[in-house]
Amino acid sequence: MIAKLKQFLNAHMHAETPEEKQRNLDLAAASMLLEVVYADEVLSPEEEQLLPKVMQETLGLSPEDSRDLLMTAKTRQNEATSLYEFTNEVNDAFTLDQKQNLVLAMWQLAYADGQLCQYEDQIIRRMSELLYLKHSELIQLRNRAMEMR
Repeated sequence: MIAKLKQFLNAHMHAETPEEKQRNLDLAAASMLLEVVYADEVLSPEEEQLLPKVMQETLGLSPEDSRDLLMTAKTRQNEATSLYEFTNEVNDAFTLDQKQNLVLAMWQLAYADGQLCQYEDQIIRRMSELLYLKHSELIQLRNRAMEMR
């Protein structure tokens, strides 16, 4: 609790540079992708291979930045208390199109190993609701991801 309070105060005591703000936003999006990957508690080789690629495509990162961000996101994702921490940042900065691309990447990761686990489905649905996407958009994105396999 004290750590969370410190984190909140530190975040609001100093102004973020645009680079720090973008890094935190990318970190939130990467953490959301990790939520999907770890939803079934198994990181398949297909998911592990696809994750950096979708991060590069969705967030516009270089391969090196993607690797660095993944390491940081794993730590942040483990320390998170709720999905709201991630979705709140994304909602504040992403356009509708960017949110849809992020959810599409989530579906791609969920289907990477050839099977959709109920926990992956639930987490994607929950995050898309927190991103204020319509159910019809969610289904269209899922269908696109299935076609991409």
